[in-house]
Amino acid sequence: MRVKMQENCTGFTEGAGLLPDGLNAAVGETVMFTTTLTPTEKPFQSVSWSFNFSKPIIVINSQETIGPEYKGRITFFPSTASLELRSLTLDDTGPYSVSIMHDGIIPSGQTTLVIYEKVSNVLVTSSSTDLVEFSGSVSLSCSASGSSLSFLWLNGSSEVTASDRVQLTDGGSNLTIINVTRFDQGPFRCRVSNPVSTVTSDPVNLSISYGPENINLILSPPQEYFAVGSDISLSCSVGSRPPAQFTWLLNGDELSDTEELRLMNVTMSNSGNYSCQAFNSKTLRSQTSQPSTITVLEKISGSSVKPSTNLTVEGTSVSLTCEASGSVFTRNWMKDGSDLTPTDNMTLSDNNRVLTFHTVKRKDEGEYFCNISNPVSSHGDKYIMTVNYGPENVQIKGPDKIIIKGALKLTCSAESAPTARFTWFLNGTKILTNSVEYIKEGVELSDSGNYICQAWNNITERTSSSVVHGLTVTEKSSGLSAGAIAGIVIACLVLVAAAVGGGYFFYKKKGPLKKSTTGGQGTAASSNQELNYADVRFFPKRNDGRVQMGVQSESSNYAQVQANSRAPAASSLPTYDAHMHRVTRPAPQPDPNAAETYAQVRVR
Repeated sequence: MRVKMQENCTGFTEGAGLLPDGLNAAVGETVMFTTTLTPTEKPFQSVSWSFNFSKPIIVINSQETIGPEYKGRITFFPSTASLELRSLTLDDTGPYSVSIMHDGIIPSGQTTLVIYEKVSNVLVTSSSTDLVEFSGSVSLSCSASGSSLSFLWLNGSSEVTASDRVQLTDGGSNLTIINVTRFDQGPFRCRVSNPVSTVTSDPVNLSISYGPENINLILSPPQEYFAVGSDISLSCSVGSRPPAQFTWLLNGDELSDTEELRLMNVTMSNSGNYSCQAFNSKTLRSQTSQPSTITVLEKISGSSVKPSTNLTVEGTSVSLTCEASGSVFTRNWMKDGSDLTPTDNMTLSDNNRVLTFHTVKRKDEGEYFCNISNPVSSHGDKYIMTVNYGPENVQIKGPDKIIIKGALKLTCSAESAPTARFTWFLNGTKILTNSVEYIKEGVELSDSGNYICQAWNNITERTSSSVVHGLTVTEKSSGLSAGAIAGIVIACLVLVAAAVGGGYFFYKKKGPLKKSTTGGQGTAASSNQELNYADVRFFPKRNDGRVQMGVQSESSNYAQVQANSRAPAASSLPTYDAHMHRVTRPAPQPDPNAAETYAQVRVR
């Protein structure tokens, strides 16, 4: 290696700064002593180089003289008086000086050359490479060949400096680490240097055992509840060097020594608290995970809702019991598709297993659905509840008067579920059973009386209170000719007039009553007396002497007779139209083929 140091300088000075302040070189290399003189064309009068102020290296004046130790080792440069020295040895270390004469001026300069042996054979040794974290110390020693050596320690790419745990001794060649940690594992290198060379050692790694720590149990799939027949995997992760050994525990009892635990086709007996325990054979330490709970459940199946009785009667107590096979967690009730909100007459008990109606009502009818569930399944069943009630509010519909030989139809109804059965009585004697209607054709006078309908519910086993319907059977009126009717009317008028000593009035249909000429006294009837009317209708056709009914729209003649000891003014008597407005009855219908004339007398 050539070492060349030179300062710029123009002209020829008194020698200040003529040579570098100092030079370093390695054994066997070359060094260049370069002056700061500007090259000249005219040779110097004399030049003298010496070592250690007394040992000549080269002298040039009229002739050239080289010291015996330097023959073949130097080169002189006459233009600047510089000197090259080769094949350096440690003995070449020391002061060098030069004296130059030129035109009567004698400048001089000196410098010091230091020869170093290059760094080599750098080696790091360790007191131990297998250590336990927090419980061991290690010493690293760095050795090297060379002169004037300095030492630097590296952990990876970072420089190692002294601290409470780190000590550097013997000029830095020894490194001691107390209570090693996992971060002290290296790689460690020793870098040795001197002014002429630098060498870094091969890396040294330390094995620092630590853990186990930060243990974590992993459940797959990650859930707490599993159905019978499921497959489950459990694994354990932990920070450890060397890798930890695992032991699995179920409720504190050892199961197996595997890193992963597989549970296949699980049953309810696999339920429990699982944990894993990690052990480090180097650190002799162990750590146990937090337990993970696994619950194996049977799926819900075979759900049912059963009533305490199949015949629910209003006013009684009934219970619906919700059952199922499997692991039951919850029961939820619904009515008619909506969540059930219990009313005052309902109670849910035994974890919603039993729904009790203390006094069932007909409004409680409907579809009841019980859904049974657990975290892995659900199943439900429904029950349609029918509330039987009654009979009550019994009613009889039918006529209260009927003409003899007519057709009688009475209908009985009642509020009842199921539909009530009816029994009929006439004047206390049973006449018909299991019939809504009582029908009789050709009634007789003996059919008059009090009809009773009694309702019976065969489910509630209740009988209604009796309802009485009075019926009167009247004699049938006979048909008369127009002349007979006229004679009856006249006879009636005579008899009435004779009986009461009054007068009589004839009334033509739609004609008003005439006022009495005597000022309202005499034969007029009192306004509170019942009127008697004769309604005579004529038909243009006859058929074998049989009387046929005419239509209502045909004209009729009426006779009106009133009798009383005191007669009101004629204007107070009601007309026939007013009477017919008060008493409305259906018009008789004619036989479409009839051609006879008949008379009909109505008595009110």
